[in-house]
Amino acid sequence: MLTRGLTQELSDIQKGSDLAIAVACRDIDVRNIKALIVGPHETPSPFVFIKSILPRHRTCNASQQTKGNADLTPTYTPTAKFACRSSGNGPGFHILLSRRAPTESNLLGRTWRGERSEEWSSAQGLESILLSIQSLLSANPYENEPGFEDANGESDQKMQREYVQKIRHENLRISIIQRLESYLGLNPDGSRISNDAKEAEESEVPFEPFKDLCKRRFLWYYTSYLTAIERSKLEVKERQAFVRMPFESQFHNSMEGRFNYPELERRLKNIKAFLDAEPNVWAEEGVAAMAQETTVCVNLQHQFEQVSAALKRGDMPHDVTLEDGNPFVWIITYFGRPMTNLDGGLFRIRMNFSPRFPDEQPRVRFETRIFHHHVADDGTACYSPNPLKREDIGSHIAAIFAVLEEDDPAYDPREIVNPEATRMYWGGDAEKRKMYNRRLRRSVQQSLESASRLPVRFPACKSTDWPQGFSGIDLAADAASAGFTRERKCMQIDTI
Repeated sequence: MLTRGLTQELSDIQKGSDLAIAVACRDIDVRNIKALIVGPHETPSPFVFIKSILPRHRTCNASQQTKGNADLTPTYTPTAKFACRSSGNGPGFHILLSRRAPTESNLLGRTWRGERSEEWSSAQGLESILLSIQSLLSANPYENEPGFEDANGESDQKMQREYVQKIRHENLRISIIQRLESYLGLNPDGSRISNDAKEAEESEVPFEPFKDLCKRRFLWYYTSYLTAIERSKLEVKERQAFVRMPFESQFHNSMEGRFNYPELERRLKNIKAFLDAEPNVWAEEGVAAMAQETTVCVNLQHQFEQVSAALKRGDMPHDVTLEDGNPFVWIITYFGRPMTNLDGGLFRIRMNFSPRFPDEQPRVRFETRIFHHHVADDGTACYSPNPLKREDIGSHIAAIFAVLEEDDPAYDPREIVNPEATRMYWGGDAEKRKMYNRRLRRSVQQSLESASRLPVRFPACKSTDWPQGFSGIDLAADAASAGFTRERKCMQIDTI
């Protein structure tokens, strides 16, 4: 019964729409759960990845379990432990939730007793526990310390700023940079970890369910990380020492160190370069998979045929092709829907698939530049496919189109991939919203110019289906009027 309940809780969270929480466990031990919490926006932990382990321990008295009493079911109390540590003597993270000894913790590892009303109850689910942990990642962590909740004097305000500064630095260094370097097998200097060391490290951490998720979210939030570094450079000097807080002890739970944002920036950019190169490695692995006719390769080829046929039946002339016949690299041609800000636009979108799909989800990037709040500066698309259809590529494409065409999207700080566009769109200023629309329309108009320099394929379809600017009567003439000519070798124009 306990296992069934936990399985249901896990399933509910995994099916949910909360982008800040992820959970996973091994099938053989559902009671030991790993969770990932994404730090909230506008805090010292913006978009950082905090991993926790939630083992559950039996708490009922064994003598209560009588042979004939089926109602007395064992209950379990979770213990949440942060598994995000530095490689040296940096801060550790620990939280303990206990029925008898309720506790609370911040991210520096200090743990203290909570109030009786704050005790954990078996009626609380996993999601409520994770949300409680996330609530500790506040904008002012100084006030989370016992005895400092109302400290707001002049010296306290100075300490608050300095506390935020070092937490932000260490969150970037440990939770983002060290984690991604570990996933990519990188040393801090940018060199590759030796195979022997990498194999030894992997043997110590056999279950890492969030590698791919962290990689994709890193690409989402990369601009925000760089922005945080640039702002912090103005607040502190390079090699400036961390200030010890009044509640920190030199020999116990003190976060010592020095600010070195130029070094963090270098490592951050190095991670980005390796992540950008990863899809090319997938494409090469895909060629080998084609020769071996692997299950993933056959599946991708089959889905490509299904998606291609579905797009041809649709009301818009979107198109999809395989680059060099490789089912691991899809090229989507997206036509802007009439009567929207995308009307008349022509965008080329690349989808790269891993030979380990769907365990590793596709990387989606706009090769045609577009100014959109769901598209990062480098073209990375921010979208969330149906969690029940992660293996269905049609669901991914539908989700990409949906975020482009959404009329009145709700603000979600977890989807800030283009900070400038986000500020314009949701800044609360009508003039800024108009400016956003102008920037978007300008990028739509420029998309046709970009298309003339990229291998865009016009699909065969009914003349009534062509977007504004293409009548379908004389396809070659229409293409020329939009800036395309027969002489341009890069254009592939199908006749109707």
